[in-house]
Amino acid sequence: MNIFKKIAFTIFIVIICLMLNILYFTGFVCAVLNIDINRGYNEPIPVAIEKFEVISRDTNQLARSITAVIKNDLENSGLFRIIRENAFLENISFTSTPNFSNWRKINANVLVLGQVEEVAGTNTLKTNFKIWDPYKERDFISGTLKIDKRFWRRVGHRIADSVYHCITGDKGYFDSQILFVAESGSMHNRKKRLAVMDQDGASFRYITNNTEMILNPRFDHKSHRVIYMSYSNQIPQVFLLDIPTGRNSLIGHFPGMSFAPRFAPDGFNAILSLAKNGTTSIYEINLNTKSARKIVGDIGSISTSPSYSPDGQYITFNSDRSGGRQLYVIDRNGNNLRRISFGQGSYATPVWSPRGDYIAFTKIYRGMFYIGVMKPDGSGERLLTSSWYEEAPTWSPNGRVIMFYRKDKRGYGKIYAVDITGDNERIIPTPVAAVDPAWSPLLP
Repeated sequence: MNIFKKIAFTIFIVIICLMLNILYFTGFVCAVLNIDINRGYNEPIPVAIEKFEVISRDTNQLARSITAVIKNDLENSGLFRIIRENAFLENISFTSTPNFSNWRKINANVLVLGQVEEVAGTNTLKTNFKIWDPYKERDFISGTLKIDKRFWRRVGHRIADSVYHCITGDKGYFDSQILFVAESGSMHNRKKRLAVMDQDGASFRYITNNTEMILNPRFDHKSHRVIYMSYSNQIPQVFLLDIPTGRNSLIGHFPGMSFAPRFAPDGFNAILSLAKNGTTSIYEINLNTKSARKIVGDIGSISTSPSYSPDGQYITFNSDRSGGRQLYVIDRNGNNLRRISFGQGSYATPVWSPRGDYIAFTKIYRGMFYIGVMKPDGSGERLLTSSWYEEAPTWSPNGRVIMFYRKDKRGYGKIYAVDITGDNERIIPTPVAAVDPAWSPLLP
């Protein structure tokens, strides 16, 4: 019997080893390290990035700049640590296979290589890249990107997104933009214009020339249109701006004030608040027909700051219908109203995560402002940041980072970002004061 037991045990061990080998060699190409970005993290992942090679001399500076963008994106995420080039033990060309032991010796979990050239007779930039796993001695992913040379920064953002995806299993968020209200001038003569920039603060540009009061700008699902509130007609009204053409149009002539707009996920409808005779209600507007349909609003109460769920089936908003300002969720057809916040203080500006797993909000309690998140049923409330004045959270395309704005004691705003863990709070550089940020989806 002992012999049979030994044979059975040996067979069992062999089967287990075979299964482990199968899992190792046939597992997912990406997400090998299984970094949980929903929880706090202490040790960033070491990444080695070789300066991208050039095929023609005129792309040398572009290659350096693209490499710098990738490094900046990954380091700013807080998940990665870039290994200094003077620590590298070999100089490797793009077409060679790395000596993996040299990269393991410097603890590189990821190795990024690239090659840049300008397609002859065109303004097209062609970039080949490879992302290697030195521990499994294979490439995570490789690819080729072709883009107009004017938009070279997007090459760096897209490669950084690929690294992020390979390590975390989630899509990245680097190839995206931030829409916001840019403020200039003194406090008594403040000029407000809509502006757009890359998520890292680069490529800043104005998209409107008006200087009147502007609030609540929001991208559509393709980042081609902007919906926002303006005082251009001496009364708060909602406008639609087509970015490529610059065409600006009024959403509709509604009685009273219209404000706090947001596109529906389908891009064909929008939701906003209408205030009249002491009551603020929430309406959905068909952007083609301009027809309006009331979702929610009780006489004498204020219901505002609506936001759709990612599937477009539900709407979250804040209301004082129970006394203080609290958060609510309602079906898109106006049925099944339920309150989801029950904490002390006031809740405002709720916005649904693109993943649908959280609702971000602003909270005001005992003279302090907070940015927090909770689940759509109201459970799991967590406060991520605090200051004397901050508000207007907006989600990264992958639902793992939140931007918001914070004002200093002089009233000047700056944009900040924080992970949903509450870690890695950082300022996003802007050339002027900035408020009301809105994060775009990943660019097409």
